Amino acid sequence: MDYQKILNEISEEIKPYLNEGKVADYIPALANVDPNQFAMSITMFDGTQYSVGNADTLFSIQSISKVFTFTLALKYYSTDLYKRLGHEPSGNPFNSLVQLEYEHGKPRNPFINAGAINVTDALVSHYKDEDIAYKEVLEFIRSIADDHTIDSNPVVSASEMEHGFRNISLANLMKSFNNFDNNVNEVVNVYFKHCSVEMNTKMLSRAMLYLANHGVDPITDKTYISTQQAKRINAVMLTCGHYDASGDFAFHVGLPGKSGVGGGIVAVVPKMMGISVFSPALNAQGNSLVGTMALELFTNKTGFSIF
Repeated sequence: MDYQKILNEISEEIKPYLNEGKVADYIPALANVDPNQFAMSITMFDGTQYSVGNADTLFSIQSISKVFTFTLALKYYSTDLYKRLGHEPSGNPFNSLVQLEYEHGKPRNPFINAGAINVTDALVSHYKDEDIAYKEVLEFIRSIADDHTIDSNPVVSASEMEHGFRNISLANLMKSFNNFDNNVNEVVNVYFKHCSVEMNTKMLSRAMLYLANHGVDPITDKTYISTQQAKRINAVMLTCGHYDASGDFAFHVGLPGKSGVGGGIVAVVPKMMGISVFSPALNAQGNSLVGTMALELFTNKTGFSIF
């Protein structure tokens, strides 16, 4: 299959839609990003990469980082993690306070904001220090992407902390239900730091290979998590990876994936490849509008889907 030809075709077909959607302007540091950018990369199990567009452009991975923190927390806590949070789709916006209140401070899944903040809290407890927790998350991302230049953007994380009232509220609400261990501001600060990690589509598609290969990096042969845990993460990505548009994404794309409000999406084709797309303008649910479209075109053209 000529993957480069397919990516080139997709790049042409999505061009008319690049002016639709809007960037995540509620995070001031992301409000000025050029919305007309597009990139797409795939990484095969032998390390071969195919890319199109702005594939070297670094962007804020935002909620894609939740896949990596969930992986680490599952590795350390195993099924005990589910005492703190669930693994069901929320059907509500990713920052809903109402659902968290109604469900007594137990987040519905690790990919909504409350769930990811709770996962970060669990990691801070495991490492017994918020700075170490952040460094370990960053080192894990660098390891799976096989790129030690990856770092967080302090301007973006400071901007998020300054305007992160709702996320701090979510953490305080969980604390009020005794489902939160550490200092709220310290944990939320770690959360914003890992959301502010910057990567490009080449790095991200490479980083997803361990999930496409049952927890084992097919290039380095390093085992990160068990087969069972990789299966769980992929399942939660499929059912919860796009917030209240997760069903729509499964319906149209048919791959486990995770979006971020920075405009990135990652996806895996099991036993084949990692995929990443980037286009900053978002749809109403906070997912990359053109990125979602590009992934649907990719699965239509290749026939790759888990269904």
